[in-house]
Amino acid sequence: MAIIKCPECGHQISDKAPTCPSCGVEIAGHITRCPQCGTVYLNEQDSCPICHHANDNTQPFRKTTITTPPPIPAAQQEKAQQPEQQPKKKKRSWGALLFSLFLALVICGVCFYFYHNAKDTKETEAYTYAMTSSDPLVLQSFLDTYRDASASRRDSIQSRLTAIQQADQDWTNACASVSKSALEEFIQKYPESPHKGEAQNKIDSIDWAKAKADNTVESYHAYQVAHPNGKYLENADELIKELEAKTLQPEEEEIVRQLFKRFFQGVNARSAENVGGTLADVLKNFQGIPDATREQVINYVYRLWKPDVENMNWYILNDYKIDKKEVSADQYEYITQFTTNQKVSYNDGKKDSETKWRIHARVNSEFRIVEFNMSKLME
Repeated sequence: MAIIKCPECGHQISDKAPTCPSCGVEIAGHITRCPQCGTVYLNEQDSCPICHHANDNTQPFRKTTITTPPPIPAAQQEKAQQPEQQPKKKKRSWGALLFSLFLALVICGVCFYFYHNAKDTKETEAYTYAMTSSDPLVLQSFLDTYRDASASRRDSIQSRLTAIQQADQDWTNACASVSKSALEEFIQKYPESPHKGEAQNKIDSIDWAKAKADNTVESYHAYQVAHPNGKYLENADELIKELEAKTLQPEEEEIVRQLFKRFFQGVNARSAENVGGTLADVLKNFQGIPDATREQVINYVYRLWKPDVENMNWYILNDYKIDKKEVSADQYEYITQFTTNQKVSYNDGKKDSETKWRIHARVNSEFRIVEFNMSKLME
């Protein structure tokens, strides 16, 4: 036996009841259950009213009007009443309800635990990241997002944020000062600052500008020592080479000195070979003679040894002034000035003489004399 809905009025009845007590339609033997959707309907219907599956048990519709329900035997009444006993059903319903409620509470508790744990984990990760960050926006974001964080965490974040903001203000002031000392003080005060590299670059540029303003080999060398990894090392090397090329080097000065020493030694010895070895083939000017040849210079030296001269010595007084001048690409001349002392002894009893001469000469890039003029200095 099964409880069904009356296909006519919808009242719940047993599928074994002869008629529906509500509307009187015949039930037992006069209903069909749709094999496709399970809907109960009357046999006289051609198809299922729900899914319209065809009915193979069609019977004429019969409805009996019952004015007075037939008496029900006591045994049947007792049997019919038994399913309607509610206490046990209510007990089972309350038990299921309590179990469902308990299960829901457990699920909510578990969800809350995982949610709270995930929230704490996320806050801890955000706190750790913020404490290692130097970006004020990251720190401020933590304070805005985790307003319910512990006081110790919020105080730590706020302290770090304040320190970073102060460092940023100090950096702004150091940049505005355009001062090397201010930048160095900033680096010393904030050695871990993200602005440290930028400050070092600014100092590098300041020192380079000073080196260029001085424009000496020494100033460029000083820059290289102070900035072994500086941005302008290659520029410094190039400018040093240029300056060294234009500046008289010690070895060049020594060559020029030795050149004139050999010249006057040749004059003292009346050696055409020694004198000629110091001269260019043609001198632009020699004692007022333009384009003087080497032979003309040697002849002039010979004429200095007059017949009555017994001995002659020229002494260089080492007051050299040598200027290096570029005449073409990688070609230089050395404009030289110095003083000599000429001592002459005579063989006819004539008194010895001593004369000072001012020498003005020019030496070419091959270290040969190309100009030579001397003038007597008055005592």
